[in-house]
Amino acid sequence: MASPKRYYAVSTVLALVVVFLIAFSFHSEPPEKTGFFRRIVLEAVVPLERAINAAFSSVGRGWEKYVLLVGLEQEVKELKEQIAPLMREVNNCREMSLECVRLRKLMEVRDLVTFPTVAAKVVGKNKLSVFRTVLIDKGTTNGVEIGFPVVAAQGVAGRVIEVSWNVSKVLLLVDYNSNIDAIVQRNRCQGVLQGRDRVGCELKYVQSSEDIRVGDVVISSGLAGVFPKGLLLGTIAEVDKTQTDLFQRITVHPSVDVTRLEEVLVIMKKEEGR
Repeated sequence: MASPKRYYAVSTVLALVVVFLIAFSFHSEPPEKTGFFRRIVLEAVVPLERAINAAFSSVGRGWEKYVLLVGLEQEVKELKEQIAPLMREVNNCREMSLECVRLRKLMEVRDLVTFPTVAAKVVGKNKLSVFRTVLIDKGTTNGVEIGFPVVAAQGVAGRVIEVSWNVSKVLLLVDYNSNIDAIVQRNRCQGVLQGRDRVGCELKYVQSSEDIRVGDVVISSGLAGVFPKGLLLGTIAEVDKTQTDLFQRITVHPSVDVTRLEEVLVIMKKEEGR
């Protein structure tokens, strides 16, 4: 296989020959009679000119394509710059639409409660603490006090345990320290719903003789005076009943996914005696 240097040398020689032939053809004095050598030159000039013209034409087309591609690249860049703010606007509109849907559901819950309420946004989640709590953007300035129930569109979320002027801390119903008086909606069986952290809740103090089934709905009883009666707490997910135990072991799946809380309602209901 020939080396690149050899190709370069051959190309150089051919280029010089072309230049010489063209110069000889067009700068020589026109003779009275075309000689043999000049005839050869004339025969050779035409295909060489065609080759040169084709080469220049190819280079020209390549340059045009390059210029076109550069223009298209600039156009694509400008279109992307125009699309970016539009995409942000579309995303903002989508978020506003989803928020409106959530707030509409929350307002439906408010219509069912006979006590005054205040809407709040979840502004913080303490993931490092042993307690399952969230922070909301309403406090004493808005009338929020310790002990007030907090609900989401799907049901009970927890209760207020600390307040400042514009922020309150909410103890979630899945926390071990959360205890809510509850009843099974189907048969009115009473118990206490206690948090069990991430695994959900447990309905305690239900006697083994009671008819409790998986899928039964659990609601607030209203007996302790903290939560209004009839608020949705969750659904029974598992029942462990043995004849030797006095109480059943009942696992409840909370109706509210506390990991996805964004907006809540604080019910302005004071405990009895306060």
